[in-house]
Amino acid sequence: MLIVFIGPPGAGKGTQSKRLLQYLNIPHLSTGEMLRHAKRERSAVGQMVAECIDAGRLVPDSLVIGLVSEKLEEPAYSHGCLLDGFPRTVAQARAFDEFLGKSGRQLDVAIELAADEEILVQRMLKRAKVEGRDDDTPETIHERMRVFRSETSPVLQYYRQRGVLASIDALGSPDEVFGRIQAVVDARQQSSCSRGATG
Repeated sequence: MLIVFIGPPGAGKGTQSKRLLQYLNIPHLSTGEMLRHAKRERSAVGQMVAECIDAGRLVPDSLVIGLVSEKLEEPAYSHGCLLDGFPRTVAQARAFDEFLGKSGRQLDVAIELAADEEILVQRMLKRAKVEGRDDDTPETIHERMRVFRSETSPVLQYYRQRGVLASIDALGSPDEVFGRIQAVVDARQQSSCSRGATG
């Protein structure tokens, strides 16, 4: 299965993605890790990535798409993967769809972990106090939420219009939330098996 995983800060994306990876036995493709790896490499692409990151700029869509496409062509990713931190823009989502179309693949589902922002903010402030995270102040948390909203809302809308978005309630125990994710994933797997059988 090919899955895009989207969730705001504090929604439990890290916890749930680990469980989902185990459940489906597919690899994890984190664009953050990929960009850091590219930065360490001395290739031309790596140097361009390093310049952007060091200057505090977003890495251009074309570079990100190139890195993701290259990775997905590796044999390890031929049976799907969980994409984390990608796509971040509608341009990336469109280019990703084009790449998948050319390679005869398609996205099975984009999973959104959704929750009331104020509840997530309170959850993170409580966690910051318990874990002694000095950098998780109300100001920084609200800013992270604002960036997530402005970056991600158009991408969610794009996938909603394409009929591949599944919005999951992120509130509840980790087991309850994973149960909801599991139900969505199982249903998508069944429908893609049916498509394969009739196609």
